[in-house]
Amino acid sequence: MIDQIYTFFTVEMIYLWLNLGVLPFWFTLIIFPKSQISRVFIISVFPIFLLSLAYIYLLYITYLDSYDFLQNFKLYLGLGEISILFENQYFLILFWAHFLAINLFCGGWIVNDSQMFGVNKFLVSIPLIITYLIGPIGMVVYWVIRVFYAKRIRLYD
Repeated sequence: MIDQIYTFFTVEMIYLWLNLGVLPFWFTLIIFPKSQISRVFIISVFPIFLLSLAYIYLLYITYLDSYDFLQNFKLYLGLGEISILFENQYFLILFWAHFLAINLFCGGWIVNDSQMFGVNKFLVSIPLIITYLIGPIGMVVYWVIRVFYAKRIRLYD
């Protein structure tokens, strides 16, 4: 049975499942941010736990294929080195899973924080969509919206 799972969950298949798997979380954050489902399944640790399981499995199959994890530290040496790393499908899928998890965490934080300040859910949907697509810019857009609702500028909370 383990062999069947291993042959089914290839890197390409995991990529497709990761991309499809985060969509229900994002739709719930955007459409039903104040629902109990959103609180329990999205703003909690649940989606990060699921993405962590996928990440651990990716690390496992990467290890089985004799991937040299030490080469990952070359990403700090320059753009040329990181572009070489992105040519490897294992590094790329690990990076993508990391990216999806961080963006989803940020989306959950935006929804949680917006509820504390009573930000309109339609207004919050704009930075959520931007965060889904291009992470940090969505966070900045939300911060600008938040300044008007909180009536103060704070660089930390």
